[in-house]
Amino acid sequence: MTTEQKLFGILEERIAILDGAMGTMVQQYKLIEADYRGDRFKSWTSDLKGNNDLLCLTQPQIIKEIHSQYLEAGADILETNTFNAQAISLEDYGMQSLAYEINVAAAKLAKEAVYEFETQNANTVRFVAGAIGPMNKTLSLSPDVNRPGYRSVNFDEVMNAYYEQVRGLIDGGVDLLLVETIFDTLNAKAAIFAIKKFFRDHHISVPVMISGTITDASGRTLSGQTLEAFCISVEHVDPISIGLNCALGAQQMRPHIEELANLTAHFVSCYPNAGLPNAMGEYDETPETMANTVGTFAKEGWLNIVGGCCGTTPDHIRAIAKEVSNFKPRKLPQLSGSLSL
Repeated sequence: MTTEQKLFGILEERIAILDGAMGTMVQQYKLIEADYRGDRFKSWTSDLKGNNDLLCLTQPQIIKEIHSQYLEAGADILETNTFNAQAISLEDYGMQSLAYEINVAAAKLAKEAVYEFETQNANTVRFVAGAIGPMNKTLSLSPDVNRPGYRSVNFDEVMNAYYEQVRGLIDGGVDLLLVETIFDTLNAKAAIFAIKKFFRDHHISVPVMISGTITDASGRTLSGQTLEAFCISVEHVDPISIGLNCALGAQQMRPHIEELANLTAHFVSCYPNAGLPNAMGEYDETPETMANTVGTFAKEGWLNIVGGCCGTTPDHIRAIAKEVSNFKPRKLPQLSGSLSL
């Protein structure tokens, strides 16, 4: 049985659980600059604190421990610690040459955590999703308000950076790929193009999850697309799921998840933040409150995959998993085959 068949089987039977935030958990370790550097990068010329993806190389035991905590909390799907692990984002630290290595290491760490969990818990199946973030440069918007036509990066550069990331994740053994926190659909299209090109070049395929980000009450992405336009823009990849994550807490995400559940014939994923950030930029929503809100989504029949984004912890995932276990997953609707633009 293929990975896709196994995952489909779970999604048709129950609501699958995605893990929670990586950054939130890393912060709890109170790491300092020397921890990020490790022995290998002691003399690196730029500051490295904050480069969480690098911890896959310098503090692998911490990343694996976080993965294990989410598995124990009930996660079916782990995300690799690779949100910014492509050459364009890593250039901030002068580490673009390490992109492939970081992705391979991240995938292997998550797979090791899954293997150990499955060994200790008979008859369980868990999956690793290669996390592909939006990167720190955008193809749709100019970084210079005085030059609206200017772009600091072009499509081919973005695509090539994602292609290298995909290569590392696949070589590291991920079960599926997750293009997430999409605020610019053109960046996502470059990632999708890279994924499809890699599949063609290497005669392989793994399931792909897509997750966009609605940034405010207008119901649009940062680059201006409505949710419906976003779905139409990415459906050609035939993803296993389309969903929303980040930017909003569960309560603020509610109308958008309802809309999405009626828009797509694919499985729907949802992993909101633990509320909205407070004055200190931290997230205060308790596991119980968040689980109750997400539980109403499940009760309405809108969800197939659910987890947490910024501010969430294993306690949040544990509470969410318990809450949604009482409800059946969303049934895939039969949508018309008419052309959508």
